[in-house]
Amino acid sequence: MVFQRIDRLAIELPKPKYADPNAAAAVQELLGGRFGEMSTLNNYLFQSFNFRQKKKLRPFYELVASITAEEFGHVELVSNAINLCLTGSTHPGDPDAAPMKDAKDKRNTYHFIATAQTAFPGDSMGKAWTGEYVFNSGNLILDLLHNFFLECGARTHKMRVYEMTDHPTAREMIGYLLVRGGVHILAYAKAIEVATGVDVTKLLPIPKLDNRVFDEARKYEDQGVHRRLYTFSDRYYKEIVRIWQGTHPSDGQPLEVVEGAPQGGAIPDLDEVPEEFAPEISAEDFFEIAKRLQRSAGL
Repeated sequence: MVFQRIDRLAIELPKPKYADPNAAAAVQELLGGRFGEMSTLNNYLFQSFNFRQKKKLRPFYELVASITAEEFGHVELVSNAINLCLTGSTHPGDPDAAPMKDAKDKRNTYHFIATAQTAFPGDSMGKAWTGEYVFNSGNLILDLLHNFFLECGARTHKMRVYEMTDHPTAREMIGYLLVRGGVHILAYAKAIEVATGVDVTKLLPIPKLDNRVFDEARKYEDQGVHRRLYTFSDRYYKEIVRIWQGTHPSDGQPLEVVEGAPQGGAIPDLDEVPEEFAPEISAEDFFEIAKRLQRSAGL
């Protein structure tokens, strides 16, 4: 498995008009919690690495592998949402004036002490993400069942965090991931049905609340995002069409396999934060770095 990185986010995130560090603290759960994007990524990553009989069971392997690639983008998307929620939390000032004194009263002071107001691989309580959250039994049916459960748990947490904050950046990200997570839930449900004959789609949705209830999710469903499964490759993983086929249970519209990746949106360029000494590159430093780069390139 070789990954190709594209310098785009899965979607365009709105630039925040105000900071909300406590929203960022809650959103951390969707990144580094047990049911966060770090967990979905690494569960599928190791399952795809360790998948047995890839040739014989190719469609199932390709399903896990293609979703793995999307999860990399989800980790990046949630991280950027956290960064934007934190943007503007403090202001530059003389160190003796305690320019970051308000940070001590925020939900997660780690954001201010350790990461210069950016995301970290941990949950909403500051607990670091752990590889103990990775489940890879080697039994195909068990792993698919686990992935179905993992995605349902992730959906539940997204819905709860959505209800905890009205910050536009956080809600935009969560609305999109509710739709894409719904795709993954359905994909694993259909894989289980193909492998066993058991229709677990009858359990959906879990929780029993349609994505269209959420304003920021409804618009993505209107665009058909809930019906598309991407290969994240121009050449490979096309056999997922043997699993991702038929119609969507919520609206009866045809499911679609899309070769490649979504168009995505621009990655935010974070401003300097002098009070955090980040990145601590002055205008003079920048011009000197530019000269060195030119010399190295022979210009």
